[in-house]
Amino acid sequence: MQKTIHTARGVRLAVHEAGPVDGPAVVLVHGWTQSGAAWAAVDGFRTFAVDLRGHGDSDVPADGYDDPEAWADDLAAVLAHVGRPAVLVGWSYGGLVVADYLRVRGTSLVDGLVLVGAITGIGRGRVGGRIGPVMRAAMPAALTDDTALAAFCAAMAPSLPAATVDRLTAAALRVPPAVRAALFDRDVDNTDVLAAVDVPVVVLHGLDDGVVAPSAAEHNANAIPGAELVLLPGTGHLPFLERPAEFAAALATAARRPEVAR
Repeated sequence: MQKTIHTARGVRLAVHEAGPVDGPAVVLVHGWTQSGAAWAAVDGFRTFAVDLRGHGDSDVPADGYDDPEAWADDLAAVLAHVGRPAVLVGWSYGGLVVADYLRVRGTSLVDGLVLVGAITGIGRGRVGGRIGPVMRAAMPAALTDDTALAAFCAAMAPSLPAATVDRLTAAALRVPPAVRAALFDRDVDNTDVLAAVDVPVVVLHGLDDGVVAPSAAEHNANAIPGAELVLLPGTGHLPFLERPAEFAAALATAARRPEVAR
């Protein structure tokens, strides 16, 4: 079920809701050039998968892509829509958006965090944003060239079914080149933000991830007090689709649930 919400700055965001209404609330924040439709439902959880500004069915404002306050306002609007504290899940670039939210708003409405193939920093030399060979090969062509962007989507997780890759590619091609580029026009190190996190955290990362380097996950886990690091062999950039049982376990840990949704 898709709903529409509005941020304090008037940006319209699409939110995809799934799962039992009384399940633990989970806000899913997608990566660069994707949308909330990238996620799969997880049994036992009430998920709220947002289309970030400039992506999917959300508005495409001219600015805000380099502004932590804007990203924080966007996630604050999603959490207000949820109406209760939630686990925040950041995938890929979504980890940076989650870090923006934490910098501005803190953890008062956050039950836990899951970072999935995620970056938390961006810019030259930022260990929390270290990329892999797939991303290096795609840039800068994928910012403006649709063929290069499609090749990037296909290489994110080669084991995924062709239909899934087609769906991810279609979502990516909807994102205007100006937005694709604006998301990289930042230089941020959020290590200080990670050090202040005081909720349960799981860092889940594929060892075969060619988009975000596993060393970024190690940095993020080391920076967050008490974080659990789960490195998955034979797994690329989409652990939530490639290894759904492990992703469900990470959600259960972050939500302080003793059982794992199956």
